Parts: sequence; C-alpha cells; structure tokens
Amino acid sequence: MSANQSGEGEIRKSLIENDLVDCMVALPGQLFYSTPIPVCLWFLARDRKNHKFRDRRGSTLFIDARRMGKLIDRTQRELTSEDIEKIASSYHAWRGDKETNIYKDVKGFCKSSTSDEIKGHGYVLTPGRYVVAEDVIEDDVLFEVRFLAMKEKLLGQFGDSRTLQEKVSEVLRGLG
Repeated sequence: MSANQSGEGEIRKSLIENDLVDCMVALPGQLFYSTPIPVCLWFLARDRKNHKFRDRRGSTLFIDARRMGKLIDRTQRELTSEDIEKIASSYHAWRGDKETNIYKDVKGFCKSSTSDEIKGHGYVLTPGRYVVAEDVIEDDVLFEVRFLAMKEKLLGQFGDSRTLQEKVSEVLRGLG
C-alpha cells in the first residue's frame, strides 16, 4: 500500500490514474490463524459511473478499521457483527446505495479522498494516511498546573526510590 519496491508504486499510480480503486479498508491484525499481521481489503471497480450508484469517478473511500474487533483468545481477533455492519454501511452510503444513510467522513474511521489528494501523497493507499485521528478532548487544566503536579509526583517517587534502594542495600549487607 505504500512500498515502492518491485514497481509497486507504479502499479498504485496506474490504478489511481485509471480510476480503478473504489475503496481501501485497513483491518486489524490477528484476524487469521495463519498470520498476526493486519490486512487491507481493496475494492476495485471499472465502471464507477454505472447509473446504479452515484458517480464515484475521481474519488476513493478509505476506511481505517484497525482498532475494531475483539480478542477471542490471546492470539485471535474477531470482528463483531456491529463492526462489519459499520464498515459495510459506510461503504454502501459512500457508494450511494439508495437504501442507506447519507455518507459523511468520520474522523478516525473513514474519509473520501480525491485522486489529486492521493497523488499528493505519492499514490500511497494506506487508509491511516487519509483518515485523520479523532479529536482529542482537552481538559480545562492549564499545562503549567498539570506540569507542576507531575513534577511534584515524580520528585516524590525519586525520594521513595532512594528509600527503597537504601533498604535493599541494608538487607543485602546483612546477608553477607
């Protein structure tokens, strides 16, 4: 999705310039028994103005579902029905299915990008590049106040560390 070895960059460039990439969905790791690495689904379409859906020429949908799913054991992850529905309904809404809601970009999850935007990113097709992180909610505590509190706590922990170090050294000396 982002490598440029063995002509991969040229292949992605050709796919975008020929307007074939409809959607990219990044999935979480550990979905398959054979490999723990994450995978990406590529939705390709030759006719992106087929009158059955909206005209999608010149745009690609990116969905970042890497944080979805739940661990069913320590090595295996599974997408829930709700996860699958969220991914599918987002794609169907973006595509313009008549039975779905109106599509909207969702920070941290999905974004519709133009071919020019993809070109500006060097034809990289990694969804995380286009789907910006969710807004971070800032608290009302000033940085200076937070910093002083953290500094006091750290200095206290340094003192505790010295006390514990002295006790351990004393016990070790007693053991010979």
